[in-house]
Amino acid sequence: MRKRTYESVVLINAALEDDQIEATLSKIQDSITSHGGELIEVDKWGRKRLAYPVKKAKSGFYAIFRFNSTPELIATLERNYRLDENIYRYLTIVLDKFALEAIAKQKEAAKNILIAEEAQTQTTESQNN
Repeated sequence: MRKRTYESVVLINAALEDDQIEATLSKIQDSITSHGGELIEVDKWGRKRLAYPVKKAKSGFYAIFRFNSTPELIATLERNYRLDENIYRYLTIVLDKFALEAIAKQKEAAKNILIAEEAQTQTTESQNN
């Protein structure tokens, strides 16, 4: 079966300790790779205040997983999400070519901004010396 690119956003209980959150994230990563998925990127947004309470919580830890896999993995992955009591919400979508292009443009823009900031810092340091 043909592999597709997916993006899975997970909202984890922010009241957990950092090592417990990392354990949950590594369990998700292991689930993806052990069922034939290929992880592209893990983007950890961190703890964020929620717009409305979810399971009586006012904040959550967001993480985004981008990976290539067959559609069969998604059913297994979402079943694991439902069974994990530390995961409040999740959403998994298929990324089309337009979404992949937009993500690539965002990464390129962020890289260019970082390069410009480094150049500015070096210029400032050389002027101070």
